[in-house]
Order: sequence, then structure tokens, then C-alpha cells
Amino acid sequence: MLSQTVEYALRAIVCIANETPRPVTNEQLAEVTKVPSAYLSKVTRGLNRAGLVISQRGPNGGLTLAREPSELSLLDVVNAVDPIERIHQCPLGIREHGEQLCPLHCKLDDTLAATETSFRETSLADLLSSSSGVRPLCGSKASAPKRSRAKVPR
Repeated sequence: MLSQTVEYALRAIVCIANETPRPVTNEQLAEVTKVPSAYLSKVTRGLNRAGLVISQRGPNGGLTLAREPSELSLLDVVNAVDPIERIHQCPLGIREHGEQLCPLHCKLDDTLAATETSFRETSLADLLSSSSGVRPLCGSKASAPKRSRAKVPR
């Protein structure tokens, strides 16, 4: 039901939040989230355009959250990269159905609505402070890869 882009964006934003206030590079994100670097760049551009992350260039650059985790809902992240499309009229174009959905499409839309509500009501902070004892992405702040200095050829 959710696109791979949404999954990748959620992984990225959780990783960035785990490292707050330190910036996270695209390379670090790709390693921790297991997302291909080129695709991750596209995803993080969407998060940046939506004002969810701040991108800083330079040797100490990377991505940081633009807001506190408690102020960011999962729906904010979803809407930044691939919004949930609710069903407002018959997707098959059956004229007789018009805006009255058949039982199948009504149930599908109900599920989309429930997902939307759940994501709206869940903040990034909720994920990070889960009482399950398991941190998102199966690691702690210490598990993120360390920055390495680029070697300059002589």
C-alpha cells in the first residue's frame, strides 16, 4: 500500500532524528538505512523541499531535522514524498458509481483513511521513545557510521 519511496523516506528521517543534532551525510544515511545512495538523494531532496530537513554543504555538512521530532508526524514525511491518495470516485470510471464507491473501493478508502489518521497521530518522537526497547533501524546513536576524511590524491 505504501510506496518504496515512503519506506525509504521514513527510514531516512528516523536515522536523521537518531543523530540529532549532528548532521548526517548521504553516505551515512545510505549505509544505515540500506537505501541506494542515488535514490536516497532524491528522497532527501523531497524532505528538504517540504521543509522537514535542512541540508548543509561542506566538510561538517549533512542533513538535520528542521523541526523537533515531536513536531513532525509520519504523515508529514509521507506527504513530502508520496502522499496517500484517497479514493473519491470510482477508480474504474464506472459511470453508474460516480462518487458513490462500491463496497470494495469503500473498504479500500476506509483503510487508506485509517492509515492516514495513524500517521497523522504518530510523531517522530513517538517512534524514538517507544517503550518496546527496540530503537528504529535496530541501532543506537553509536551504531551510525563515523565520518571519514576523504583522502586527497597527491
